[in-house]
Amino acid sequence: MSLGTRIAIFFAAISLLAPTALFARPPQTTSAEGQLFNSVNRERAAQGLPALQWDDALASAAREHASQMALHNLMSHQLAGEPELLTRASAAGARFSVIAENIAVGPNPATIHTAWMHSPGHRANILSPELSAVGIAVVPGNSGLFAVQDFSESSANLTLTQQEQQMVSLLAARGLQATASPEARQFCNGQRVYMGNRSATILRIETADLSTLPASLDQKIQNRSFRTATVAACTLDNSSGFSRFRLAVLLF
Repeated sequence: MSLGTRIAIFFAAISLLAPTALFARPPQTTSAEGQLFNSVNRERAAQGLPALQWDDALASAAREHASQMALHNLMSHQLAGEPELLTRASAAGARFSVIAENIAVGPNPATIHTAWMHSPGHRANILSPELSAVGIAVVPGNSGLFAVQDFSESSANLTLTQQEQQMVSLLAARGLQATASPEARQFCNGQRVYMGNRSATILRIETADLSTLPASLDQKIQNRSFRTATVAACTLDNSSGFSRFRLAVLLF
């Protein structure tokens, strides 16, 4: 049966930009989830994109949503009384800087995947270079198979010490002598600090990506001849699921 005929398949996609849980072994290739997972990575490979990693937290969020859709025999990104995608994913333990979702109901995984690839929004999620992880769930219902793909750009859940070490490494790579310091920690927490006769350029930074220097900090380093730096990370509420890091950097 071709996609041009009337078959029981419906689908929708959402994508939200805004740092997931530990990755685990993907599902069996013979399962509906495994078929969709392999299909996604086959499409990405054909476009020269890296494969998505399987994420158990995203899969848990996807399964809960697919089960609710099957129970109510209704396809929606948010059913009545159900939390939104961000809340569902974060409650399942996912941490992310980008999150997106494809949903569908159809007769089999192959038909669902083909329909997603013929829909611009769903295709964009499947082939997005911003996304690195996926969790998939398929639940039988009265109208067919209810399928959910939850995608994310994964982000490490770093401790404050790990955040400071990462920033020190980035600054050292730029030729600065960098260390963590109590003074920087006080600045990070919004406290006033007596610096004596020292003159420092102080930056408070929030970022979702600690793999590279934030643009504002990079520009400061390029514009002036700093030799040393002290850094500190402080606590930032990540309850929304979006991973963000807050740091203070003192440049001398």
